[in-house]
Amino acid sequence: MRRQLTIGVAVAASTLMLAACSQGSATRSSSGDDESDRVTVRYMEFSSNNGNEDNLASIVEAFEADNPDIEVIVETTPYDDYFTRLQTAVAGNTEADAFELNYENFVTYAESGALAELSGVDEGAYTPSLLEAFQYDGAQVGLPESFSDVVLFYNKELFAEAGLDEPSADWTWEDQLAAAEALTDTDEGVFGLYQPATFHEFYKVLAQAGGEFFTADGSAVAFDSPAGLEAARWLVEKPGTVMPTEADGAGTPDFDTELFRSGNLAMWHTGIWMFGPLADTPFEWDIVVEPGNATQASAMFTNGVVVSAGSDHPEEAQRWLEYLTSSDAMVDTRLEAGWELPPIADTDKLAPYLDQTPPANRDAVFEALEETVLPPVISSQQEMQDAVTEELGEAAAGRKDVEDALADAADRVNALLN
Repeated sequence: MRRQLTIGVAVAASTLMLAACSQGSATRSSSGDDESDRVTVRYMEFSSNNGNEDNLASIVEAFEADNPDIEVIVETTPYDDYFTRLQTAVAGNTEADAFELNYENFVTYAESGALAELSGVDEGAYTPSLLEAFQYDGAQVGLPESFSDVVLFYNKELFAEAGLDEPSADWTWEDQLAAAEALTDTDEGVFGLYQPATFHEFYKVLAQAGGEFFTADGSAVAFDSPAGLEAARWLVEKPGTVMPTEADGAGTPDFDTELFRSGNLAMWHTGIWMFGPLADTPFEWDIVVEPGNATQASAMFTNGVVVSAGSDHPEEAQRWLEYLTSSDAMVDTRLEAGWELPPIADTDKLAPYLDQTPPANRDAVFEALEETVLPPVISSQQEMQDAVTEELGEAAAGRKDVEDALADAADRVNALLN
């Protein structure tokens, strides 16, 4: 059960219109239908901003050609301003018929009652874990739009030089640590592993250890547990042994990227968004699903789309969102543009993506979706993330015992819940 949240918004006496950039399709249907019979669906979004506006416009154009009774008006707002404007619009009942949300904000809006329940969704069109992420209290109140996830990157040449078997999808923490120890050569500046002690790594390894972040009713943390301690130790005890320390530069911007690109890092926990930046790396590398412990759990990051509970055209808005998230036109456009990954279940349609190299094992991107964990969400999200990262960082740097750091993190997060 997720913790109950509210959307707190201060609204001026007179509602401001959204200062967003609007765009329609490049062409209009030539079907001869009376324009007065067309329904206009407003769609507010952020993810096309700064480079993919034309790609979204081409999807809109294809949709309108197939659905001449609907006109889609896109309102694009930069991410940094998006949620402030969306909150203001929802509070003033001026929100678009449909809008985009990342997962963390989806939970907030779902719990506030701002979203319409969707009906008749073709569940088979979507990867199950992605579709389930946008359910609330047993109802489908959103659709997955795109996703990325975290996998284990590894330097094939370092494994070959050490005569070690490469990582596999059935590896455990123990297997990974043994390989990391064998691959670490501090005299040469080579490290076996990089996995920072942060909130986003902690909730994931906590799930791998079989633990829960919150109690069942969401009223308190549950990570101050034996599983939580095991997860925290897994993260904080590696720096200075198989992983660089804070003094070495760990945690500074792009440190891990440059360490891997230089050939001095054997294994790296990071996201598939690094495929592009690593394309010209001068050695062979590949990926696998991250090792598990009690179980496997991969971190998944996903954007979704929703229909406003106040929309005058919910059926037409849903029709647009289903096209945006599952149509062949969307898949082709995203793959050709390299614009995030489609949430579809039919991997045959993803062949152009899977056939690209590096990495060779792109199947791992989708295998990771079989056992996923989503971030815990509360109203004070950033404060919670900072509290966990700061306390684990103190333990990783040797300034606190791991038990004390975990207890202090629990106290700080519990204070945010009350």
